[in-house]
Amino acid sequence: MLHTTIKDITLDEVQQIVQPSSAWKIVNSLIEKELVSVYENLQENYQPKKVNYVFLHEQYQQEAELKKLFTVLDKAPKQLNILLQFLHLHQKETDVLQTELLKLSLATSSQLQALVQKGIFVVKKIEIDRLQYDKVDAIEPNILNELQASAYTNILSGFAEKKPILLKGITGSGKTHLYFKLIEDCIAQGKQALYLLPEIALTAQIIRKLRSTFGNRIGIYHSRFSNNERVEVWHKIQHREVDIVIGARSALFLPFIDLGLIIVDEEHDTSYKQMDPAPRYQARDAAIYLAHQMQANIILGSATPSFESYYNAQQGKYKLVELNQRYGTATLPEITIIDSKKTQLEKTQKGIFSTQLINAIQASLTQKKQVILFQNRRGYSPFSMCSTCGWVPHCKYCDVSLTYHKLTDKLHCHYCGSKSAYVKICPACGGHHITAKSFGTEKIEDDIKAIFPHARVQRFDWDAMRIKNKYSEIIRQFEKKEIDILVGTQMVVKGLDFEHVNLVGVLSADSLLSYPDFRVNERGFQLLEQVAGRAGRKADKGHVFIQMYKTDSPIIQHLQAHDFTGFYAEEMITRKEFNYPPYTRMIKIILKHKIQATVSAAAQMLAQEINQLPNTIIFGPAEPGIARIRNQYLQEILLKTNKDTELNKALKKIIKEKIAILSTTKNFTTVTVQIDVDP
Repeated sequence: MLHTTIKDITLDEVQQIVQPSSAWKIVNSLIEKELVSVYENLQENYQPKKVNYVFLHEQYQQEAELKKLFTVLDKAPKQLNILLQFLHLHQKETDVLQTELLKLSLATSSQLQALVQKGIFVVKKIEIDRLQYDKVDAIEPNILNELQASAYTNILSGFAEKKPILLKGITGSGKTHLYFKLIEDCIAQGKQALYLLPEIALTAQIIRKLRSTFGNRIGIYHSRFSNNERVEVWHKIQHREVDIVIGARSALFLPFIDLGLIIVDEEHDTSYKQMDPAPRYQARDAAIYLAHQMQANIILGSATPSFESYYNAQQGKYKLVELNQRYGTATLPEITIIDSKKTQLEKTQKGIFSTQLINAIQASLTQKKQVILFQNRRGYSPFSMCSTCGWVPHCKYCDVSLTYHKLTDKLHCHYCGSKSAYVKICPACGGHHITAKSFGTEKIEDDIKAIFPHARVQRFDWDAMRIKNKYSEIIRQFEKKEIDILVGTQMVVKGLDFEHVNLVGVLSADSLLSYPDFRVNERGFQLLEQVAGRAGRKADKGHVFIQMYKTDSPIIQHLQAHDFTGFYAEEMITRKEFNYPPYTRMIKIILKHKIQATVSAAAQMLAQEINQLPNTIIFGPAEPGIARIRNQYLQEILLKTNKDTELNKALKKIIKEKIAILSTTKNFTTVTVQIDVDP
């Protein structure tokens, strides 16, 4: 009888035998026929970090023996110097790091090894944390003023009612002080606190404030950490080695043992929505659910709350607490709108800067104050154009124009990440007049350096943040007044607190107000009010200059008056009239395929299948504004439904069933379908 040993094979090996795209389909078919079985083997990839520490041999820890050692090493000055430097470091630190000892003594590893061989030193590998912070000794008190104390009392009454709290506090009102007081209460009760922020850049500043108030039992968690660093944070939280966790949206999924408080700072921010890949969750809403599950208190904070949250507060679902004055003697900044059409006609513009803004920057620099310049576009030029025939370079994988980046001297696609050489000769007409159109942060940085050559200018966007922890370094430099002018995207406006900024310039507000989205006015107001809030946060009066063409925008009057409630009331009339959130729920279904005709046909079929759903309005299918990304053609179907929970559960079940039918239909099996609830 012939016996054969059947070897297990991996999915990677299957993909080498058949077409990679069909590997899973073939494997699933074999599983259904019970010809094969599949198992997963999980492997632990985490490796603790170990470093060398140097210890004095126990023989020489007695004073008499140590004196003899000095005599022995008297004729070996380099080795004696290593010993002296070791004793110097040992007085400051209990354990002496080998790299630090070698650096201080200017010695080599072989010289240190000679002392080890003589039995004078012992070198041990010791496991350490990858995340190291300076120790904090002096803890600063967190004292509330009268308005904050009143708000604190109202928050506690909301907690007693088991309601989420919406803290609407104008920029610079001291919401952070309230957060710290609530964290203090939470820790006193022996529980953990989670502090969510929309951007990694914010953590650098907030973490220093937290550590100056609460010491060293703080963990940080965000996407810039390596996998090993994340594992260490995970273990610390699981074993209650930290009391406070500060992080971006993914910090919601950490293994909290006894969570007592969740703070969602800048709760309106779009960064809280996970867009791609799945799961497409809204971290603010997920945090409310988590708080309910763990019986924890939750507070949502913002100067410009999301309409959904403010509506819930108006309806009594959340408790609204307000702070309507800036902390101390500070006042809200004055906002000046500069009509770009007028400045161009009157020739009072120098490149992308109006004369009025240039004069204001000069005045701030003369007063030794700092300036923030905001433009929500990266790169040097968002698109280029042939002046002869109008040809524009586009991404070959996406239906978007390419952005020129001067730093790399390449054309970048901000959707798929592809790069190509900068085009100097037009492929359409052969012309040599390719000109940059519009402007991004790189061009602003270049131009402002030319106008103010003696000013210290720094760019603050994702392109400048490629180096790990670069954002922390720039924020620290700006706080220490080592930077005069900070040029950045929306990273600079999200809750950062800079004491010496008295001027903010918005170079092109029109780009914020021209998206085909029902939330465009809400998000434009929020972003402009937030960027304005960076100015005049202390005693000095702040000024904001906003350059734009469309000066008749409905948000401008409310923005200049810092009138969120008036803007909200006006915008909600339109929302109600056209059945938009928060009066309804929305579901977006996105279909993708490499063949345009296939995805269009699939979208038509799915739309017909779900067209008869009760209490639901269906729009589409239609191409989105960008119809192709990463060589995948897109179609979208938008559903509006009422806010009945049971109805929505049934609706989601039906939609999933219809998508399952589509995925088994001939010609549509390779169509990708994504569902985005509350887009």
